[in-house]
Amino acid sequence: MNGFSGTISVTITGMPSGVTASPSSFPITAGGSQTVSFLAAGTAPVSSSTLDFQGVSGLASHNTFTPILVTSTAVLTGTDFVTYHFDIGRTGLNPYEIKLTPASVKSANFGLIRIFALDGKVDAQPLYVWQMTIGGHPHNVLYAATEHDTVYAFDADTGSQLWKTSLLASGESTSDDRGCSQISPEIGITSTPVIDRHAGPNGAIFVVGMTLDGSGRYHQRLHALDVTTGREWAGSPVEIRATYPGTGDGSTNGKLSFDPGLYAERAALLLMNGTIYLGWTSHCDQGPYTGWLMAYNETTLSQTGVLNLTPNGNEGSIWMSGAGLAGDSNGNIYFLDANGTFDTTVNANGFPSKGDFGNGFLKVASSHGVLSVADYFEPQDTVSLSNNDTDLGSGGVIVLPDQVDGAGKTRHLAVGAGKNQAIYLVDRDKMGKFNASNNSAIYQEIDGAIGGVWSMPAYFNHTVYYGAVDDTIKAFPLTNAKLATSPSAQTANTFQYPGSTPSISATGAANGILWAVENSSPAVLHAYDAMTLHELYNSRQAANGRDRFGNGNKFITPAIADGHVFVGTPSGVAEFGLLK
Repeated sequence: MNGFSGTISVTITGMPSGVTASPSSFPITAGGSQTVSFLAAGTAPVSSSTLDFQGVSGLASHNTFTPILVTSTAVLTGTDFVTYHFDIGRTGLNPYEIKLTPASVKSANFGLIRIFALDGKVDAQPLYVWQMTIGGHPHNVLYAATEHDTVYAFDADTGSQLWKTSLLASGESTSDDRGCSQISPEIGITSTPVIDRHAGPNGAIFVVGMTLDGSGRYHQRLHALDVTTGREWAGSPVEIRATYPGTGDGSTNGKLSFDPGLYAERAALLLMNGTIYLGWTSHCDQGPYTGWLMAYNETTLSQTGVLNLTPNGNEGSIWMSGAGLAGDSNGNIYFLDANGTFDTTVNANGFPSKGDFGNGFLKVASSHGVLSVADYFEPQDTVSLSNNDTDLGSGGVIVLPDQVDGAGKTRHLAVGAGKNQAIYLVDRDKMGKFNASNNSAIYQEIDGAIGGVWSMPAYFNHTVYYGAVDDTIKAFPLTNAKLATSPSAQTANTFQYPGSTPSISATGAANGILWAVENSSPAVLHAYDAMTLHELYNSRQAANGRDRFGNGNKFITPAIADGHVFVGTPSGVAEFGLLK
């Protein structure tokens, strides 16, 4: 400009984590050019950011900006979907999908591929592993678990069964429904298992099964199955037992004992730092019961920690409509506890005086095998919410990626909602604890923007998506680390009970599609543009019922990987994809 002909010193800033530039600074003469190469390490996280190229010559300077998108090498190979809602933060986002795009997901070329007929209801989210060698050949493998206590492995591309394993010991059957219609007509595998493809010689799928033996005794067992054969590991399964000091519901002589017949494992398993975490719920609030959280070593299957959340009270279970216990990078566990005793008298540190945390937004730490509540938030009206069964426990938690507030401070946040039509955004470093007068200590509370929640949200591109009961799916943008108080977009249709837990597929920050299942008869799979929530596809559109896949099944969350969309049904798993 203006005849400038000197030398400019250029520096590059704003580099995403794990990305290097070569060169990262360089001189350039006016009118010249310079090639810069960027390399993303294999461990670089998926992200989108803006590079700042600043040129300086004497007192003159100029900046130019360009976006940079980091995707995983998995985009070029394949994607594993090995835990509930894709990751331990439970974002529901698979950012590695390149086959399914808003342009390709149309009824003319997308639809039902096949239905895998299984031996019972599929209440657990299906899981998927890319290029697993089984029988000497690589397969893209679908794993599914049923309430008939059976785990299946299928080739997701051909539909052929690779193996099938029953968790029933000799002389055993699945549990009856315990006089409760919530899991019926039988109880076997309810919660979503978790896979570690690097565990043991070939990888393992960890799963909890409930059974009834010939003497009328109920069993809850943790199983480790080889992902290539379905065979039990040596030392698997282990009986789930636990005791805890307390005088709460069902205690004897100051001790609580876990009764496997009184509980169900509804919440999805969490595998974090070599430890498997289990949360337990009741059958239709039938007592006596309290709130149990347990930890097991994934290698030995030995129990490493036990925490009771209402040791001197009652109720306070963990179920979250099948959502998973969530984890952060520091090994903390987050979840919403259901209706139960909360001690409104707190100690000097702000914790309940008797250790009862019913109806709370909880953060649990694990140190040397000891599980303890590290922080929490309780609504000011928590007791009346529990008494009226309008508690938080029906919803799941997302541990959000770091957000930057208006002052430039990085915030570590989590979001959750339950039955009382309020969204709670908590600061994970200071959650707010309890104040009988108000909720002013919480980071952010939004009331009345959604209906009651029997599901969990999803996250994509600084936006949180909720699908409440008899409500539309709504998008709430995060700006300066705060949620918008009203949605920026919503679906045209509503979702009956239990609402919907959305999942999202994308290619990095692009091609976002929100997937949701409608619990109707027949059930309906919907796909929406994640930015606008305009519908791209639903399984009713094709002529002659081409894409119908059976009746609805509550708490179902679709799983998306490598161009496949898997949906659990009352009798199997439906697979959707691009039609050939």
